[in-house]
Amino acid sequence: MTLDELLRSRRSVRSFRPEPPPDEVVERLIELAVTAPSASNKQPWRFVVVKKPEVIAAMAAAVREAVATVAEHVPMGSQEAFAAYGDYFTRFEGAPVVIAPIFRGHTVLSNLVSPSLPAELHEAVVVLERDSGLVGASLALMSLLLAAHDAGLGASAMTGPLLAAGRLKEILGVPVSWGIVALVALGYAAGEPRPTERKAGSKVTRWIR
Repeated sequence: MTLDELLRSRRSVRSFRPEPPPDEVVERLIELAVTAPSASNKQPWRFVVVKKPEVIAAMAAAVREAVATVAEHVPMGSQEAFAAYGDYFTRFEGAPVVIAPIFRGHTVLSNLVSPSLPAELHEAVVVLERDSGLVGASLALMSLLLAAHDAGLGASAMTGPLLAAGRLKEILGVPVSWGIVALVALGYAAGEPRPTERKAGSKVTRWIR
């Protein structure tokens, strides 16, 4: 499969067969994921791989609780729509494997600058350092998704579950200073998802020549 074919044929899979992929296959996906670039080659990522059904169930329960709490603060006229939307946030519980890529910020500048730095630039430093870690781990995440597709597996990266990020970090034993990028549902696809519409590159590009 060419790179062009790999990119164009990848789908987000949310329905899985019950059998899990072998551990060595998952390990290979992560080995490929960590070839991604990162700021100053800090490699700000780690991967928590969950196969234990009880832990996946606890994660889903935490997300459902967060969704229910948010729903209480959604106007009555929008609650049904939100409930349907929030239902997607727990689709990972049907996967035999859930991977949580985690990241931490690249703290260098904030340790060097003095308190006299203007507030606007101080905020820029904080955002830059956090986002450098998030971007690096996100690049590794995309490599993981492509590697999974190339290996004949289905996968889906989900950010909706991060409504319960604090509780998920507790369940997974993620250190306080680290954040979760997404939850990746992984396994053998139970069916072939239909392609979704994509905007043409020309529609999302602005040239400055």
